[in-house]
Amino acid sequence: MGKKKFLSWAFLVLLLVSTALYGCSSDDASENGESGSEGESAEEKTLIFGRGGDSVSLDPITVTDGESFKVTKNIFDTLVNFGEQDTEIEPALASEWVASEDGLTYTFTLEEGIKFHDDTDFNAEAVVKNFERWAAGDGEQFPYYGSMFGGYGDDEGHVIESVEATGDYEVVFTLKRPQAPFLKNLAMSPFAIASPTAFEAAGDTFGDNPVGTGPFEFVEWKRNDTITIAKFDDYWVDGEPKLDQVVFRAIPDNSARLNALLSGEIDLADGITPSDGATIEGDENLQLFERPSMNVGYLGMTVTREPFDDPLVRQAFNHAIDKQALVDAFYEGRAEVAKNPIPPVISGYNDSIEGYEYDPERAKELLAEAGLPDGFEMELYAMPVPRPYMPDGQKVAEAIQKNLADVGVTAEIVSFEWATYLEKAANGEADAFLLGWTGDNGDADNFLYALLDQDNVGTNNYTYYESQELHDVLIQAQSEVDEDLRNELYMQAQEIIHEDAPWVPLAHSTPLLAGGNNVINFKAHPTGSDKLASVDLE
Repeated sequence: MGKKKFLSWAFLVLLLVSTALYGCSSDDASENGESGSEGESAEEKTLIFGRGGDSVSLDPITVTDGESFKVTKNIFDTLVNFGEQDTEIEPALASEWVASEDGLTYTFTLEEGIKFHDDTDFNAEAVVKNFERWAAGDGEQFPYYGSMFGGYGDDEGHVIESVEATGDYEVVFTLKRPQAPFLKNLAMSPFAIASPTAFEAAGDTFGDNPVGTGPFEFVEWKRNDTITIAKFDDYWVDGEPKLDQVVFRAIPDNSARLNALLSGEIDLADGITPSDGATIEGDENLQLFERPSMNVGYLGMTVTREPFDDPLVRQAFNHAIDKQALVDAFYEGRAEVAKNPIPPVISGYNDSIEGYEYDPERAKELLAEAGLPDGFEMELYAMPVPRPYMPDGQKVAEAIQKNLADVGVTAEIVSFEWATYLEKAANGEADAFLLGWTGDNGDADNFLYALLDQDNVGTNNYTYYESQELHDVLIQAQSEVDEDLRNELYMQAQEIIHEDAPWVPLAHSTPLLAGGNNVINFKAHPTGSDKLASVDLE
């Protein structure tokens, strides 16, 4: 491959003009018929992607939110990939791999000749430096690393014993114990490989100017407005990307985002509310996309805060909330009521569990048993942005507020800017909070261990729920390679969680996106992170 081609002044001018004139990027060639080589339009192809909120950081290892991964998925690559619309493992930066019979060693052969966006070489040493960086951190710095690999550095639960470069393009991972979802974990967006030269120089500010090997390179970030990424001319996959640039535009209001799509200001929009699905389907200029469902929306209760330290109170909340009414009112038939923390599409789902019935009288009885016959006052956190698992967090919060009032609980709804909301919830500052999860790798471990195990308190386990019994089951399930035995263990884990009730699972949704008919080959991925390398505009 040749060295990175720097953007010409002409391209920069076009970039700035097209960024300002949203939606004009996909115009056809000019009326005089002038066009580029091979019949292509001379216009730069810019896709405007309207979304509900801004990213938190563009350093993928530091974040857990989908708005960040939506962008980083296109700046970085991982060692292995998921399938186009599933979570089957495919080659990526690693062309092949071999696992030892005991499941303790993985040897990866890497693609050769790949460049980072800063023109440095991708090789085995770069992989090692990324993992060394992550392992040297902690839950505050790199929350996903501990969640998926059991800890950091010398932590007892840390699964990875070592990562060694055994050749310029060969890396060997040695594990302390088998980890069944190991390859699926490596395919997750947080574990994208970054330029060591760039992150060593930038330190904590790397997320403001990210450098990967992906199909697009970072150009500009206007906070709470737009993030612009441009085609990386030396991308290692032939024929990709098709687009010259992508602009991610934050439009928090659902109606405003839909109107921007209808008027042609944007080319793609996520967070389409179920009630607007019919509008999209009825417009011949638009197309509706359904993201394969692999999520859960929930009400979390911080179990270290009174009175939520009492499981009776948590069980009372599960009976107090009319989940079917929420699904009927806000999902327009594009969701199902949740009873477990994992969706039914995940292997190991326990369908034999009987969900908590909507029963306000039973909720009152449980509150009385907990010494709260007259209820109590609390704060209820409502998400400020639409999420795939919850199209309108504010309205859902208002409905829950009414349900709680019926059993004597006075809930004051509060909200914050998205990054602050996540930080406060992670710090255990909320009494109860609305949140959710889109599965990262299609494995039950990514829901149950990541979100509810005691290892992940303060990172992805926002409830601060701890159970040694649950932990033992989840670690055993992680280490078990027999799929049937793993599923039995995960069913057992769901029974423990159901009884302790740190959540009120609300819904598993089918998220909607929409785009103009000019958008070609967009495929919505179940993980919520869509790679745009093969997307084109006509």
